[in-house]
Amino acid sequence: MKALVITPAILEQHKLSEEEYRKILGILGREPNWTELGMFSAMWSEHCSYKSSRIHLKKLPTTGPRVVQGPGENAGAVDIGDGLCAVFKMESHNHPSFIEPYQGAATGVGGILRDIFTMGARPIALLNSLRFGGLESAHTRHLLQGVVAGIAGYGNCMGVPTVGGEIVFNDIYASNPLVNVFCLGIAKKDKIFLGKAAGVGNPVIYFGSKTGRDGIHGATMASDSFDEQAAQKRPTVQVGDPFTEKLLLEACLELMAGDCLVGIQDMGAAGLTSSACEMASREGTGVELELTNVPRREPGMTPYEIMLSESQERMLMVAKAGREEEVISVCRKWDLDVAVIGRVTDTGKVVLKENGEVVAEVPAKALADEAPRYDRPSAPPAYQEMLQALNHDALPDVKDANGALLALLDSPTIASKRWVYEQYDHMVRTNTMVRPGSDAAVLRVKGTNKALALSVDCNGRYCLLNPYEGAKIAIAECARNLACAGAEPIGVTDCLNFGNPQRPEVMWQFVLAVEGLKDACEALHVPIVSGNVSLYNETNDLSIYPTPMIGMVGLIEEAERTVTQWFQRAGDVILLLGKTREDLGGTEYLKVLHHREQGSPPLLNLQDEQAVQACTIRLIRAGLVQSAHDCSDGGLAVALAECCISGPDGHVGAMVQLPLNGLRQDALLFGESQSRIVLSVKPEQAEAVLNQIRDAGVPAAKIGTVGGSRFVIRLEGDQRTEGCTVDLDLNVLHDRWASAIPRALGQN
Repeated sequence: MKALVITPAILEQHKLSEEEYRKILGILGREPNWTELGMFSAMWSEHCSYKSSRIHLKKLPTTGPRVVQGPGENAGAVDIGDGLCAVFKMESHNHPSFIEPYQGAATGVGGILRDIFTMGARPIALLNSLRFGGLESAHTRHLLQGVVAGIAGYGNCMGVPTVGGEIVFNDIYASNPLVNVFCLGIAKKDKIFLGKAAGVGNPVIYFGSKTGRDGIHGATMASDSFDEQAAQKRPTVQVGDPFTEKLLLEACLELMAGDCLVGIQDMGAAGLTSSACEMASREGTGVELELTNVPRREPGMTPYEIMLSESQERMLMVAKAGREEEVISVCRKWDLDVAVIGRVTDTGKVVLKENGEVVAEVPAKALADEAPRYDRPSAPPAYQEMLQALNHDALPDVKDANGALLALLDSPTIASKRWVYEQYDHMVRTNTMVRPGSDAAVLRVKGTNKALALSVDCNGRYCLLNPYEGAKIAIAECARNLACAGAEPIGVTDCLNFGNPQRPEVMWQFVLAVEGLKDACEALHVPIVSGNVSLYNETNDLSIYPTPMIGMVGLIEEAERTVTQWFQRAGDVILLLGKTREDLGGTEYLKVLHHREQGSPPLLNLQDEQAVQACTIRLIRAGLVQSAHDCSDGGLAVALAECCISGPDGHVGAMVQLPLNGLRQDALLFGESQSRIVLSVKPEQAEAVLNQIRDAGVPAAKIGTVGGSRFVIRLEGDQRTEGCTVDLDLNVLHDRWASAIPRALGQN
């Protein structure tokens, strides 16, 4: 092997520090060659190694009675009974989607699908959690349209429904959009497959698409900040082919139904390098690969290019010795490229050969597990106190409640996302029970009477103002969404999106957010079984808001008890669970009406939250609830309006009366106090339900009645209420909410 003369410029090109290079020298006992340096660069990138986050992630709760597979594999898995488990994970494709929105989003979908079916699970649902700048920007409109088209194009072709998600628009994400994709699959509990290279002498088999030059250094690019030259990184974005991925899915599941596989892994970030070294490292084995046998679509590819390519729709498997022809036959049946490219060894090393000559030799564990671990400095930013300071007395109270509510419903963050989800096929495979548009998507588990509820959530503005409370609220609101469908939360996946970890203020945000996730998950008894960290989300030194996205899965034991958020019928009684406080800090109301992102977010009492959710789930399981909707962005007035206008089968009005109880009018209508749920119940059951709620120690009150053609909220108990009553025709309300995004895109 030819040694390489390493210069500072070469290290910078590979995003390796001098300290990291010295560690590589210590591991190898010599200078690396070009291919070896590239392999270390990819595997020791932030994207692959989590070198700035791993010491903090260890604090998260990852075990529980339902956990079948926790973090460390391609996806997490939780037991749902009947010999089945739910397999799920969320991943980011932020940087690629900014550079090339269609392919960046499409390959994000492809990658998360492979993470799921690599485990032996058939994917049954996708969700996405997206962040963009303001829609006033032509570039943001271009990004939104490209990302949505990419998600739709890949998911629809794969025949996997996109059943829900959420989108926030804020100028802070204008140059760093977030594209986080969640996937759920179902597998037999005793047929989970892991990414391991076990059994010395077993063949290592490549299958899927051919290897090209697309995506080289994709992992390194995803671990770097952007500047004005971001568009020049377009060659690092992969190109996806969902039709090949569909063949790959079916081939994998057919192979897994037999008895020929030992281990299998997707070639994701860092491509063949990551799959080879991680599979060997998990088992303490080695692999020897003959690169001449790797299927390629471009001539003259070097070992460096072959090992770092991130071409899509490729897998690596270890088969049982003697079963090679059986495996190859299945792959060819599905029209996939396939080749035996190596074997498992006992050396503990990844050894690469080209025409029989060794071209690289690196310890597998050094690549996969021995990247530096950094405990980076953390400190709050100098402006944090200013951000949290909010003088309520200096804010004028709301004078035009109708106008304020319409302005909030017109905010793209709150407005209907129908323009997005109508581009997705959300009914394919016929599992979908609750389509996009309610608090949680719900899918039946075929062959059982059970259903799974899914939700994704995070309020980045809360996390900016108070990272600890904001992360707690992300967990709580995701779980509350599930509770409103009648589901018990059983597992979490996260996607932690932050700025440059070398900035102490960003690490301060990250550390506090992880603490918040930990405390909320422990209080609500829900483990984190998989996840992803995306750092360096900044452009020209401006970081995004800390955005720890949460994806959560809940179990509904009796699918027929599922509940949605919209009011069902005239005459039903409206109840409010939870207590309303003067919580205006960090609200959408404050941003839209006062153009301020300031104050302390609502404080979350985890015991109160747990009580409200448990009470709601019990009532739904008992068949006592007609509809349930959590209060979040826009507060109680927006939640009630959504109950009236979000149903798929028409609108229904409501007459609501709210006591002020000494609160500001805007806080009562639009404040975002946590742990609140709006229920509707049959009138003959209202008193019994109220008694049950109060017996559970949960604050609750009857606040109105469903019916009519108008949405009315009257405030009681204060002489200042004149002019602040909400009284709007449902058609006006619905038009403002339903057409906001198409109108902003110039399509209405």
